[in-house]
Amino acid sequence: MFKKILIANRGEIALRVIRTCAEMGIKSVAVYSDVDANSPFVYSAYEAWPLGGKTSRESYLRWEKMLDIAKKSGAEAIHPGYGFLSENADFAEAVEKAGLVFIGPPASAIRLMGNKTAARELMIRNKVPTVPGTENAITDRQLARKVARDIGYPILIKAAAGGGGKGMRLVESDDLFEESLDGAAREAMAAFNDDSVYIEKFVEKPRHIEFQILADNHGNIIHLGERECSIQRRHQKVLEEAPSSLLDEDMRQRMGEAAIQAARACNYRNAGTIEFLVDKHRNFYFLEMNTRLQVEHPVTELVNGLDLVEEQLKIAAGEAMSLTESPKHFFGHAFECRIYAEDPENNWAPSPGVIEFLNPADGPGIREDSGVTQGSEISLYYDPMISKLCAWGRDRQQAGRRMIRALQEYQISGIKTSIPFLIRVLEHPDFQNGDFTTQFIEKEKDWLFGERKEFAEEAALAAILAEMEEKKKVKLVAANGAGSPSSQWKTIRRKEQLRSQ
Repeated sequence: MFKKILIANRGEIALRVIRTCAEMGIKSVAVYSDVDANSPFVYSAYEAWPLGGKTSRESYLRWEKMLDIAKKSGAEAIHPGYGFLSENADFAEAVEKAGLVFIGPPASAIRLMGNKTAARELMIRNKVPTVPGTENAITDRQLARKVARDIGYPILIKAAAGGGGKGMRLVESDDLFEESLDGAAREAMAAFNDDSVYIEKFVEKPRHIEFQILADNHGNIIHLGERECSIQRRHQKVLEEAPSSLLDEDMRQRMGEAAIQAARACNYRNAGTIEFLVDKHRNFYFLEMNTRLQVEHPVTELVNGLDLVEEQLKIAAGEAMSLTESPKHFFGHAFECRIYAEDPENNWAPSPGVIEFLNPADGPGIREDSGVTQGSEISLYYDPMISKLCAWGRDRQQAGRRMIRALQEYQISGIKTSIPFLIRVLEHPDFQNGDFTTQFIEKEKDWLFGERKEFAEEAALAAILAEMEEKKKVKLVAANGAGSPSSQWKTIRRKEQLRSQ
């Protein structure tokens, strides 16, 4: 096993890896930008080295600087986390050429699965179900239009070199084809420096379900079950759960086998995720592979009793992973809510600023993965995610109730957050019944963003209290910790405060 590793990332995922390293007796090396100099992950690592700069390009994307720090610090391996350099095949190759171990898949797998058309071709050859469409990037517009007509509108035009909704256009009729093709190509070039695009049939009433896989160097490839990722805004996940309320045992087995086959097809090693779309008839189709640790990996850990970062380190060190067979059963149910510093009711506008007060949720079944603390500044330079709040329960109902309770308890001031929005999602009857698709947020925007009667009194009380506190010049956080702001959702506490005035 490694004695020291460098974490080429920041925030909560850097802290997440540092904690597992500490438990395994491995020394961790953090790297940080000027903006992150006082972040919790910097102080939690065994040692920390400055990268300089503020933007990602000036800091966390400077792999030559990271390799230099790795050598000077005596690190033997590099963990990329997610985002930044985690799916950069050139970086993985550079790590190996420097005589270090890349804690992730081979560069060949990253490169192959990072190209959506090449990955699609590979899946078709290996009989993994795929959405009908073009097998290669579009080179002939007339042929592409014929394919679109043959498979039937609506269709999606998608960037071949990336994901996350960039370079994607929904085309509902033939007269919009040319315009949409040009728009998708331009956006793909701007985002990925590659204007290649391809066509897929638009899956109606889709669910987005992904399977966590692990593969080691001893011939073992397993899956750890699925995660439901259908609650999305702008093609970005905001709430995940494991297992999915849609799957039964037969469907889980078939999708799990397809996920393993997909990983085997690209000679995969380490942790990865196979993403599927499921249509209204419960047919499933390969969407893409994420060749890294996922943001939402904690829910899989909670229902499997595994530390996925520990498994990554074991595999990268040449050891066999803990399990050699895919689990037949899960331990309860888990949700993850991504708490962002943003205003969902103002078109998801970022809410940068200083966290003036922070008292995270706690209690039975609650786990929080966060990279901030009270006094931390949320800047515009990086992703505005504050926390990944997880709730575990013996079943979906208990886990959901715990998550709502935890979000209501979560106390934070100084910035706007997505907490009220997440509570509304969890309280929605269709969500609670497991009846939703990837269009849930758009379809239910009146419920999620409109004024609701049950919160009218609460909002009025909050306004009165805020005005009284302003008049009395009461600070939000007193030096002795008293007077800290309560959650905006605690109506009962507010009523008691008003009665005591």
